Amino acid sequence: MLTLTRWNPARDMLSLHEAMNRLNGWSDQDSGPRVARLPIDAWSNDNEIVVTASLPGAKAEDVEITVEGDVLTIKGEIPAVAESGNAVIGERYHGPFSRSLTLNVAVDVDKIEAKFENGVLTVVLPKAEEVRPKQIKVKAS
Repeated sequence: MLTLTRWNPARDMLSLHEAMNRLNGWSDQDSGPRVARLPIDAWSNDNEIVVTASLPGAKAEDVEITVEGDVLTIKGEIPAVAESGNAVIGERYHGPFSRSLTLNVAVDVDKIEAKFENGVLTVVLPKAEEVRPKQIKVKAS
C-alpha cells in the first residue's frame, strides 16, 4: 500500500519555519494560498486498500478524488462558518486541503468507491485481480 523509507536524520531536519508549518498542518508551498495537509488513516487487506479522513463541515460536493497512475489524491475545501458577533477563539480549520498517496499495488480504478457519512470520507480501492493472493488447492493422488 504505502512505501516505507529508512529514517535519515539529515533529511528530516527542519527549519523552525517548516516545523511550525507542519505543526499547524500546512503544506510546504512557496507561494499561493495555504493548503492544509489532510490527515488520513489507511489500511490494507488481501482485497482492498481503505482510506478514511475526517472532514467536519465539508460536503460531498466539496471533495475531489482522483487516481492518476499510482497516486491517489484527495483535495477540497472546508468552508468557513458564518459567525454572528466577534470571534473569541477560532481553532477549527477552514480552507483548502489536499493529500496525495503513492499506492504500491495496482488497484482497479473502475471499482473505486467513495462515501461521505457523518463528516468522515471513506475511499475503498479494490486491488487489481493480478495482485490479489491466490490459494492453490493441493490434489491428492
